[in-house]
Amino acid sequence: MSRFTLVLPALLLFAPALSAQQPSTPTPQKTPTYAAIPVEAIKQPNPVKFTPESITRAKKWWTLDCAMCHGKDGNGKGETAQDMKLTLADFTDPATLKDRTDGEVFYIIKNGHNDMPPEGPRVKTEENWDLVNYVRSLAKKKTDAEQKPQ
Repeated sequence: MSRFTLVLPALLLFAPALSAQQPSTPTPQKTPTYAAIPVEAIKQPNPVKFTPESITRAKKWWTLDCAMCHGKDGNGKGETAQDMKLTLADFTDPATLKDRTDGEVFYIIKNGHNDMPPEGPRVKTEENWDLVNYVRSLAKKKTDAEQKPQ
């Protein structure tokens, strides 16, 4: 008898056990999309008025937690974002949030999105709404010169 005839049955016998022990290819984690925002959150109105006081309160949080990635002025080019080679939304562009409700922005700040960690319970509800107002305040109106094609 050749060695092949002895090895082949052994391989057939142990092959299923060996393949079960091999690490499986990890399935990529799905990142949450904006579509995952609950309808109730989308429809939630902002109870905090857009006032200079609201903007001032939010600017403190923005400077502490948001500017490192989103940039001091909200252009998406903060140092951390650049170091991590992240492409972030430019909140200085009015088009960025024009189709987003305040409830959606609130939800994203509270729960995070993609690489953005959630603020969760660290930020009180009113402060989160202040941040919504602040993010909205970052959009700059384009001048006539900027709007005209050249």
